[in-house]
Amino acid sequence: MQIAVFLLYAQAAVTILFGEYSLILFFVKLFGIPAGYGIANERKWGYGLGLIVAFAPFVVRVLDFGLNHVFGTDFIALMFEIALVLLLLHPQSREYERIWFK
Repeated sequence: MQIAVFLLYAQAAVTILFGEYSLILFFVKLFGIPAGYGIANERKWGYGLGLIVAFAPFVVRVLDFGLNHVFGTDFIALMFEIALVLLLLHPQSREYERIWFK
């Protein structure tokens, strides 16, 4: 979960510094800041918001470009997006969220 929080903060920082190709995705990735804060403070809303922020790039790409461009062309950004989804959906993360989050 700590790495997922770091990735949420890092994604938001990179988005602020370098921008994003989609205005919707720009604002969704900015929600990584409150999502990371919520997860760090063990709040269920933070975990849910983190999942939305993690899945948003894939949904926006499908809506904008279709299924052929889901994975985009930026391999490093794709690697971090997939890592964030996997970290949040890992069975140990889900179990921790179920037991300890308020």
